[in-house]
Amino acid sequence: MADDLLTPKDEKAYDASSIEVLEGLEPVRKRPGMYIGGTDERALHHMVAEILDNSMDEAVAGHASRIEVELLADHSIVVRDNGRGIPIDPHPKFPGKSALEVILCTLHAGGKFSGDAYETSGGLHGVGASVVNALSDLMVVQVAKNKELYEQRFSRGIPEGPVQKIGAAPNRRGTTVTFHADEQIFGHHRFKPARLLKMVRSKAYLFSGVEIRWKSEIDDGETPTEATFHFPGGLADYLTETLSGASTYADRPFSGKVEFREKFNVPGSVEWAINWTPSRDGFIQSYCNTVPTPEGGTHEAGFWAAILKGIRAYGELVNNKKAAQITRDDLITGGCALVSCFIREPEFVGQTKDRLATVEAHRLVEGAVRDHFDNWLASDTKSAGAILDFLVLRAEERLRRRQEKETQRKTATKKLRLPGKLVDCSATNREGTELFIVEGDSAGGSAKMARDRKHQALLPLRGKILNVLGAASSKLGSNQEINDLTQALGVGLGTKFNVDDLRYDKVIIMTDADVDGAHIASLLMTFFFTQMRPMIDQGHLYLACPPLYRLTQGAKRIYVADDAEKEAMLAKGLGGKGKIDVQRFKGLGEMDAKDLKDTTMNPETRKLIRVTIHDDEPGETGDLVERLMGKKPELRFQYIQENAQFVEELDV
Repeated sequence: MADDLLTPKDEKAYDASSIEVLEGLEPVRKRPGMYIGGTDERALHHMVAEILDNSMDEAVAGHASRIEVELLADHSIVVRDNGRGIPIDPHPKFPGKSALEVILCTLHAGGKFSGDAYETSGGLHGVGASVVNALSDLMVVQVAKNKELYEQRFSRGIPEGPVQKIGAAPNRRGTTVTFHADEQIFGHHRFKPARLLKMVRSKAYLFSGVEIRWKSEIDDGETPTEATFHFPGGLADYLTETLSGASTYADRPFSGKVEFREKFNVPGSVEWAINWTPSRDGFIQSYCNTVPTPEGGTHEAGFWAAILKGIRAYGELVNNKKAAQITRDDLITGGCALVSCFIREPEFVGQTKDRLATVEAHRLVEGAVRDHFDNWLASDTKSAGAILDFLVLRAEERLRRRQEKETQRKTATKKLRLPGKLVDCSATNREGTELFIVEGDSAGGSAKMARDRKHQALLPLRGKILNVLGAASSKLGSNQEINDLTQALGVGLGTKFNVDDLRYDKVIIMTDADVDGAHIASLLMTFFFTQMRPMIDQGHLYLACPPLYRLTQGAKRIYVADDAEKEAMLAKGLGGKGKIDVQRFKGLGEMDAKDLKDTTMNPETRKLIRVTIHDDEPGETGDLVERLMGKKPELRFQYIQENAQFVEELDV
């Protein structure tokens, strides 16, 4: 095809010397969770995102205009682009290997470290393609380059032979990757057309310069087997489609795109679209270099800062003094937003890139969006007035609820309606308060001394709570541990649960770092998932991360989470003098107040895991909870059989 013959934007060569090797092979097949976040259905689909992101990087860099994604009948995936093609010449550091083989068989090998081959990219660590290769029982890569077609085949990360020239390609250029996920790794999980189509469509919205073609040989009865996506309007089109049929406070969304080079003289850009609606709950979908960031990060924070400052400034301009009460939480209520930024060398939390950590992104995004928002509000006073009135109303409602909550807390304390073993905090409102659900009275004793009395409350549990999955409502109502927990939280169960009644901002499950502790945490998470799910959806539930070891060398004291980290620290040394003393904490009760405060309770030094639900398909998480925690042992046994091969160590 004629459009395969694109002219590169610049003269920089993209050849074998562009590919840098930072580190040798790692045991990806042994520990897939380290690289793609697990071996479940979400991780399986993440493999497609890794390959698709490479093609998107070519498009964003101006070297590709079309990408094709195909799901074959045997559940193989084909991703094809008309970009420059992966280099196939010998690599300078490995003369006996092609650059293609180095990329696909070596971790931390790629063309995105220095920024010469790609100014912005979704791939950062040189990990994605090689991980997909390692976790596929077959991968075939074809490269059309210099009017020739080359091919190399791999199985489970091992080349089946060198790169071979297989024919001429006079009117074609680019890379085609075909892979089949290894059932030894992913078991019974299979690609779902609906999930793949959603991924493909969102990528097309994120970069208006690319056309993505979708094709599937598997017909699920709901997902189209062929489709083409090209959205010149970018995120504004995406938001308009998402909110179609819903009434909105602005006739047209506030949307735009800014190149950072124009304002800050650095590479990259940000694109956004936002509107407010009374018809549905608010949401924000954010992306960095076309990679979804479901847990947000610095670009989201910068965006909301710009919107918040802008709406407060507009309120001051029109002499609405109540605008100063508006907070970010009020903005998010009913605010439907999409934010996509492109930055050089972004830093993410984890290989699966769920959260952006680049500090500079906050300043860039806020600075780019703020001026445009001020101008938009001034140019459309009708929409600006409607949005301001809505947000002021939300702020007043929030403050009224807080006032009621303060009164309820005082009343509840006076009437002694709270469970006797609850050690409550002294703060009179919910903001900033934390309830630690601790395992046993001994742990509760250390935690009581380690806590911040103003903001941190404790509720000790004796043993394992009831498995609520399948339990009769009468059994729930008569269970003392569950009664204590619901009274402490100030809420009802199931349909009677109202997240506004929650007495604490954070609910933190704090159990021992052993099998029993993990079981108690699982029972508690099952309880919250089935009886108080909005609490999880709104980010109130957390897991504490107590360490397993304390290493001491002289005055130097370091805590480590597991055996691997302990061995690494012992080999490296602590930097102190004398012998390294190793203490293993068998339980939270063995930790003194200082240990517990420094590692698990002090917000300045602790680590917390926020419990979230990745429910891309309706009921997906509920099905898994039913399999693991339900009354049918055969489902649990089946899950163990399917996943036992991934268990490396048992701490019993």
